[in-house]
Amino acid sequence: MKDGKVNEMDNANIARTSGIKAKDKIGYAMGDLASCLIFGLTQSVLNKYYTDVLEISVLHVMVMTIIARIWDAINDPIWGRIIDRAGRKADGRYRRWIKIFSLPVALAAVLMFLDVRGLVPAGRLAWIYATYILFGMLYTCINIPYGSLAQVITSDDKERSSLSVFRSIGSTFGAMPAMVLASMCYVTMANGTKEMSYSRVFTGVCVIAALSVVFYLLCYLWTRERVVSEPAPRQKGQTAQVIRTLLKSRPFLAVSLASMLFLAAQMFGQGYNTYLFHHYFNKPGLTMLPTVFQYLPVAVIMFFATRLGNKFGRREVCSYGVLLAAVFYIALFLLSLAGITNVWLYLLANLMAGIGTAFLFLLVWVLATDAIDYNRVRYGLTDEATSYAFYTFMRKLGQTVATVLINVPLLRIGYDGSELKTEGLSAAALKTMYNDSVMIPAVLFLLVFLLLRFFYPLSKKKVDELQVEKAKLLK
Repeated sequence: MKDGKVNEMDNANIARTSGIKAKDKIGYAMGDLASCLIFGLTQSVLNKYYTDVLEISVLHVMVMTIIARIWDAINDPIWGRIIDRAGRKADGRYRRWIKIFSLPVALAAVLMFLDVRGLVPAGRLAWIYATYILFGMLYTCINIPYGSLAQVITSDDKERSSLSVFRSIGSTFGAMPAMVLASMCYVTMANGTKEMSYSRVFTGVCVIAALSVVFYLLCYLWTRERVVSEPAPRQKGQTAQVIRTLLKSRPFLAVSLASMLFLAAQMFGQGYNTYLFHHYFNKPGLTMLPTVFQYLPVAVIMFFATRLGNKFGRREVCSYGVLLAAVFYIALFLLSLAGITNVWLYLLANLMAGIGTAFLFLLVWVLATDAIDYNRVRYGLTDEATSYAFYTFMRKLGQTVATVLINVPLLRIGYDGSELKTEGLSAAALKTMYNDSVMIPAVLFLLVFLLLRFFYPLSKKKVDELQVEKAKLLK
């Protein structure tokens, strides 16, 4: 071998487990498009639906999310082990789970938005606990095998990078319908105030849930498992051993934490903007624009993100891109201290931040795949589904962090959805709302930069060396 390249035998072996087609890429993108269609509802609509329509206190919403994540800490590894131990069927190890759970997870999403305003407050609270936790469990059942699917579609590093980009493209389109719903679900009342309309919300949720089933089934039909992955052995204490290995894997721990904080920043923006544009800018119809402006650069950068990542290193382009995003949010905060705030300035900063975050958005999944490959080479860990269950759980923690970061500022300003139907927020509360909307993502992005640049060890050189070692294992 020379200069980190595999020899002819290694190339021949990879050829047998690679060679993906455009159909595979599009099919794989369909899976995350479907997931983000329904997951986007929890990011963009659900929190405000709970506080403004069901009139649940922000404290109860925050506590419910934390309790759900405690349960996920038990549920996710269990489901990961079930998948790792499940035998291979005619349609592969992972694809069949997508088909099985596509309808249940869509129905669970609809249940979260059923009209339970007629129940007493305790009954409403019990309903949101039950349906939110049920949705989280079923989402895990489909998201873990979907994430693990990339490991068996191809063994080629560059093809996996391409899959990561297509997955991110799918998630970009998947996030949009929920943001459109968040912008269009308001009606103007007789007194001139704008309130969230239940009928509009529920109709939109049903349409989005139905579409998710269609796209999940396309993912199942259009992908192919090329890499034969055997079930993990049934050994007592194996789950705990896998978790211990993951916790001592520096690359895996770093990318899991970075992904958690990155998702928290994304979800915070999408969730908090429903309040910011409603109350601070008084333009709820523009709620979707920050997300649109952040995703616009993805439409351009997706054409060369993989090439830049391969040339300069995925860690390098992702970390400095996120740093750029942090700088623009800090600039918004500094301008606000000078009394300069404007909806179009805010949107422009979101666009520029989107240029920076586009690289991590497009390549985050291949960073995780690199870390899983590292675990296989360094520790002999072949439990991909359990590894992905841990990674999925960390991303769910990001959802919890976002929920806390949305609701703690709302608690600070005394936000009450029922009272705001007759009273507005004070000028001081509005100023605090704006400052929180820019400084919280700035801090989160700075933390992601530090994790990727100084804690995640898989530089371009080390990734090249890792692929050589992985090729030997696949012989």
